[in-house]
Amino acid sequence: MEYERYSSNRDVISLFSGAMGLDIGLTQAGLTVKVGQDFEKSCVETMRANGHNVVPGNIQEIEPQQLLDMAELSVGEPFLICGGPPCQPFSTAGKRLGINDPRGSLFMDFIRMISYIRPRFFVMENVKGIMSAPLKHTPIADRDKDNMEYENQLGTVLDVVLSEFNKLGYKTVYGVLDAVNYGVPQFRERFVLIGSRDHEDIYLPMPSHFQMHQNKDLRWNTLYDAIGDLENDYGECTSFSEERMQYLKMIPQGGNWRNLPEEAIKAAMGGAYESGGGKVGFYRRLDYKQPAPTLVTSPVQKASMLCHPTQNRPLSVKEYARIQQFPDDWIFKGTTVAKYRQIGNAVPVGLARALGQTLLSVANNDAIIKTKRVRGTDVHNRIKNAIEMGYNYGDK
Repeated sequence: MEYERYSSNRDVISLFSGAMGLDIGLTQAGLTVKVGQDFEKSCVETMRANGHNVVPGNIQEIEPQQLLDMAELSVGEPFLICGGPPCQPFSTAGKRLGINDPRGSLFMDFIRMISYIRPRFFVMENVKGIMSAPLKHTPIADRDKDNMEYENQLGTVLDVVLSEFNKLGYKTVYGVLDAVNYGVPQFRERFVLIGSRDHEDIYLPMPSHFQMHQNKDLRWNTLYDAIGDLENDYGECTSFSEERMQYLKMIPQGGNWRNLPEEAIKAAMGGAYESGGGKVGFYRRLDYKQPAPTLVTSPVQKASMLCHPTQNRPLSVKEYARIQQFPDDWIFKGTTVAKYRQIGNAVPVGLARALGQTLLSVANNDAIIKTKRVRGTDVHNRIKNAIEMGYNYGDK
């Protein structure tokens, strides 16, 4: 094999690194993150404050060799390139493909890095909507006949993503994973795509935690498990407006706008009162006994409030970090708003650790206990089905 001499390497190059939730989990699994990259100043400061090498700036202006030089690695040597390239595409020059084609986004710079560096594996994570998003075309007035014929063959966003990796010769597996199934005290579904340069037997990480289990350590972790000890030491925190707070004080633990007195609902909801949808995030007070809902980039947004279960305030920065499983001594730089955004955008550490463990098991060729036969009894089938169901287990 072309890169056989690098088979023992376990080094990682991280792109779009943010606050480094993905990197921390990979490190806990046994990998070594050699260098990170991000455009946002506060993220770069966070990485440096925690002792990590960073190539700062717009990835479109960064050459792959810069990353290799910083990591002191050669082409084909890195074990892994990982990251979550923003896939909010835009119209491109030439063939103007419209606003929803990843060929017009930073995704192509992720591809460019992999094409040059040739890591053994890559991991790309993104919003789950990438699984079903159709490609959107340019307005009719901007099309010509050639463009129309070309665009009609495009398919979906995922089709394009997979096609680009196929061109690089990488074998891929993908799916939507929920972080709660990997010990994270939070429902958080993310699209994950794993690629193998050498066409090894890659797979998505199997769930390690379940809604129901006889062993407490293997059940879903709850919000109380994560932040129950911080009630009197919650640290830096933003605040709700006085108007919103007057309504939140009426909400019981685990409730939302539906728990307001009937006469207060219309005034509290404003323009959203007449809108459709479940609106579950409006005036939402969290429940200690459940995993947290997905953390967003701010806990005080009207449609996605994250009010503390027992105190009249939003979740704090420290509580955000606990829910995403950052170490307590992890340093976040920037304004309070920037800290919430960094943490809210991060990959939960437990999910990242499972991804790292999965890749190591593939590299070590020890993921499967090989037997002479697989028992086919109803008992074994139920266990197998329970594991497979773990990706979507429970009512979220």
